[in-house]
Amino acid sequence: MDKGKVVFFRVQYETRIGDVWYPVVRYDTAHGFAHRDLLNLKEKIEKTPLFNQDFYDALTFAENDLKSNWEYYKKRFLKGKDE
Repeated sequence: MDKGKVVFFRVQYETRIGDVWYPVVRYDTAHGFAHRDLLNLKEKIEKTPLFNQDFYDALTFAENDLKSNWEYYKKRFLKGKDE
C-alpha cells in the first residue's frame, strides 16, 4: 500500500456538442507513464509524455494546465469539426 502517494491518475476535459460529450484532452498514467492525450473529432490521439519526476507532480501539472488552458484545447478540438 502506498498511503499518501499518487500511484495512478486520469484527468480529462470534455466538451458538449449538441447532446454528445466528447473527450478533448486527457492526462493519465495508462501504459505505466504519465502523458497527455490530445484528441479530435476524427478520434485521432496525439500522445505526449510528461517528464515530471513523480505522478504527484504530473497530476498537479495536469490539473493546472486544464484549468488554465481549457479554452485553447476546446478551440483546437473544434477547429477540426468541419474538416
